[in-house]
Amino acid sequence: MSLDPDCSGDADLVRPLLVKPCNEEEERLGIDEILQKYSGEFGIWQLRHFVLTNLAWGLEAFHTMVMIFADREPAWTCTSTAGPECFSTATMCSLSAGSWEWVSGSGSSTVSEWGLICEEKYKVGLVQSAFFAGCMIGAGVFGHLSDSFLGRKGSLITVCVMNLVFGLLTSTAPGYWIYILLRFLTGISTGGVGLCAFVLSTEPVGPSKRGLVGMSTFYFFSGAIALLAVIAYIFQSWRTLFLVTSIPSLLFLVAAIPFISESPRWYLVRGKITEAMNVMRAITETNRKHLPDRVSVVMDNNITEKDPDAASGSLIDVLGSPLTRPRLILSVIINLLTSVVYYGLSLNVVNLQTNLYLNVALNGVAEMPAFILTAILIEKFGRKPLTIGTMWFSGVFCALGSLLPNLGPFKVVRMVCGILGIFGMAGTYNLLFIYMAELFPTVVRNAALGCGSQASQFGAIVAPMVVVLGGGLPFAVFALCGFAGGVLAFALPETLHQPLYDTLTGMQEAQGVNTEPV
Repeated sequence: MSLDPDCSGDADLVRPLLVKPCNEEEERLGIDEILQKYSGEFGIWQLRHFVLTNLAWGLEAFHTMVMIFADREPAWTCTSTAGPECFSTATMCSLSAGSWEWVSGSGSSTVSEWGLICEEKYKVGLVQSAFFAGCMIGAGVFGHLSDSFLGRKGSLITVCVMNLVFGLLTSTAPGYWIYILLRFLTGISTGGVGLCAFVLSTEPVGPSKRGLVGMSTFYFFSGAIALLAVIAYIFQSWRTLFLVTSIPSLLFLVAAIPFISESPRWYLVRGKITEAMNVMRAITETNRKHLPDRVSVVMDNNITEKDPDAASGSLIDVLGSPLTRPRLILSVIINLLTSVVYYGLSLNVVNLQTNLYLNVALNGVAEMPAFILTAILIEKFGRKPLTIGTMWFSGVFCALGSLLPNLGPFKVVRMVCGILGIFGMAGTYNLLFIYMAELFPTVVRNAALGCGSQASQFGAIVAPMVVVLGGGLPFAVFALCGFAGGVLAFALPETLHQPLYDTLTGMQEAQGVNTEPV
């Protein structure tokens, strides 16, 4: 039998042993194609990587929601020397000094230690808004850094170290203004935790499993909120609470980070082909599959051969593209509205006059069924209908809550309305991460998600200001935001069963859009 060493059609009787047979020529595939054809879309490797990476969501929950307990207004009581007017009033602001005292002492919260009541009460909302302002900055900064030289894993390590340091320092804050500065700095690092963890955990997952897996990331956030309520009940001092909730950041850095891999997609767009293939081989081997040596990874049908600049991108490119510009603008507005409702309802528990620890725990647990339900429905109905449905679901119950008085048995009904409002908006909040990850290519994915997170943090800055309105007004504002967000979602495209593109050029060509920016 004659052989053809150069696959040119000219047969030769002698063939070097190292030359590949003609039918084993190099197979150049995208990451999604390799996952589907050879490595496995969600096997043992992805499961382990998913769990370890998303433990970071618990850190974000601790550093964010700790404010509910640290900045709460504790119970107070009349002193033994107080006059009869003390026992007949519902507020300490009208009482003279010395006629009342904090039940659990002045060290139980920042409010009792620094007297953040009456005309100083605005400082509680100010410190919470400062934290979310830091989150807004951090989301943008680390969204960019994780797309560029730091990478997904490098950015995650950085924000966790910052969280640990600033969290520990917060527990020693000598006064209010140092406290607010440290909370702002903690916010900068916290703003990058979730988006880095989400992208890092979902990018190695195949397209048919990505929606279900992505919806499962927030179990870690919600579970941590419920756990935080228990921790706060045990550690009643706000300083001790900050100390205890900062220690998990150290545990994560020591016990989880060494076993987490950098994203193969980030390696690919940074031109690190060997490292990308090493990760793909590790995925394949751990999943007990086989990846032939002839397979190599490329971006979007090897788009860089036609456009060498395709592997780079920025938010300027996103805004310059007629395909991605409206996606980003709509996503930013919807994220903002979602965050106002989600964080607003979470912080509004202080106005419901029910058990704070139980209410926070129930809010955390209430989010979990939302994730299960949306995870089941996301692959059947798609991202767009589910976004609209969850926002309107939340809007309906917020509207109902705004109409009920905060009296007698209606207190419980309003609490239930708040829980159901969070149920719907938690599903939206989680879903938007998946939706935005699919709306934008790898080269700008974290930057776009960073913009969405910045909008979310801006909404979170607004939320405490809405909560202080009191009465039924917060619920009314939340209802309006929910309905408006659902309407805007109609203008977004559906991404169900669409590939995860690596470059803007590849996405635009696949969508038949002019690749020239406008």
